[in-house]
Amino acid sequence: MTCDAPEVRLSGQLICATEDEAAVVRQHLPRHVDLTRAEPGCISFEVRPTGDPFVWQVDEVFVDDAAFDAHRARVAASPWGRVTAGVERRYSTRRTAR
Repeated sequence: MTCDAPEVRLSGQLICATEDEAAVVRQHLPRHVDLTRAEPGCISFEVRPTGDPFVWQVDEVFVDDAAFDAHRARVAASPWGRVTAGVERRYSTRRTAR
C-alpha cells in the first residue's frame, strides 16, 4: 500500500427484482458487511436500505486499487457473491487523492 496511491470509492445501488432476492440480501448482508469491514485496506463500507424495500445504497472506500481488487476477489468466492450473483448492481467507482 503506497501513501500516494489514490483511494478507491464505490457508490451506487444494489437492486433486487423480487422479494426472494431481497430476502436473500437481508439474510446474508450482515455477515458480508462484517467480513468486508474487517478486510485490510477497507476504510469504510456502508450498505443502507432505501425507501424502496428492494434497493440498498452502497458506499465503499478502500485505501488503493490493490485493497479493492482483493475485496472483489474475496466477494466473488464468498457465499455472498454466490447467492447474490443475479442481483443487479448499479455502481460507479472513482479514484481520489488522499
